[in-house]
Amino acid sequence: MMKVKTGLDVWAAQGFSALKGKRVGAIVNPTSVDSRFRHLADLLAGTPGVTLAALFGPEHGIRGEAQYMVAVDEARDRRTNVPVHSLYGSTFESLSPRPEWLKGLDALVFDIQDVGSRYYTYVYTMALAMKAAAQARVPFYVLDRPNPLDGVTLEGNLVGDRFRSFVGLYALPNRHGMTAGELARLFNSQEGFGCELTVVPCEGWTRDMYWSDTGLPFLPPSPNMPTADTALVYPGMCLGEGTNVSEGRGTCRPFEQFGAPWVDTDALLARLEQERLPGVAFRPVGFTPTFDKYKGESCSGAFIHVTDRHAFQPLRTGIAIFQALHDIGPKHFDWRADAYEFVEDVPAFDLLCGTDQVRRGIEEGWSLDRMLEGFAPQTEAFRKHREPALLYAPAR
Repeated sequence: MMKVKTGLDVWAAQGFSALKGKRVGAIVNPTSVDSRFRHLADLLAGTPGVTLAALFGPEHGIRGEAQYMVAVDEARDRRTNVPVHSLYGSTFESLSPRPEWLKGLDALVFDIQDVGSRYYTYVYTMALAMKAAAQARVPFYVLDRPNPLDGVTLEGNLVGDRFRSFVGLYALPNRHGMTAGELARLFNSQEGFGCELTVVPCEGWTRDMYWSDTGLPFLPPSPNMPTADTALVYPGMCLGEGTNVSEGRGTCRPFEQFGAPWVDTDALLARLEQERLPGVAFRPVGFTPTFDKYKGESCSGAFIHVTDRHAFQPLRTGIAIFQALHDIGPKHFDWRADAYEFVEDVPAFDLLCGTDQVRRGIEEGWSLDRMLEGFAPQTEAFRKHREPALLYAPAR
């Protein structure tokens, strides 16, 4: 039985009364469905007194067809015949709604499932849309959804000013413990957007809940986020995008498995064993990606098994993994050198880390504790900073 109602379920039960008489735009993707798997776009289009005037597609598009870092084209939604405006093109400017798209709208609604990690771009799509909506004087609504990783556990450092990008636009830790609605409140206050913001909270969600506690089905919010288990390892394993190691894209279990043709799995596992990482175990694995890095090549590596999600530290684990890969394959391991998320002059790995401290530490042979030095105080400062934006009770 479902324990949690999303903001969409709450609003659907109210017949979308807050939108009656309004021309509405909606920022949506495949997760924008209610408990009966009805899509927000279809619900709005079918609600008397509500005019669905425009849809806005984030990274991966409104129906989730596009891979990561692939520009989303303008189109019309095949089900509602409503124009779709892309919020993910080939430039940073393409990430924000154009003023002419917002002209004539009475409300802009955001309803997309986040995964609790700062690299995931949907919350920055939300923030940039809030900023544009404030400038256009269009009220902004967030239909909230649970954080799959709970709302208590935080991990990581805050993004430094020099390392801001679309995978870290604001000063969040790697695992932030907030919902999209709470982040909207934080951004609006912290960044001074001046947005007329309304968050429709979930019902029944408390901060100690992981996804499996909610009773909700997990719908993949992007092509390489197939399960809630993927989301759990993502705050550490997304760092692989900044290296030449496959993070498992092109396989059925991205981010949970990783490797490359040159990896000596025995040496890798022996090295990871030395770190005594809590709440996790590794097993040898082989895979052949169907796309992305090493497409069609046999890779060796490891699969991540989280044995205790409360003890597991995804960021610490991810950093340990890429340090081990660097050390066992010094002639093969490399950092991604091409432009990443519209930034050309900062290494992708540094953008993901929000600092160059980790990369320098890996290159210079620092201990894991030294690479993470200073992170915990930043996390705790953020824990206090976020308090005014929180919406949900601390525990059941």
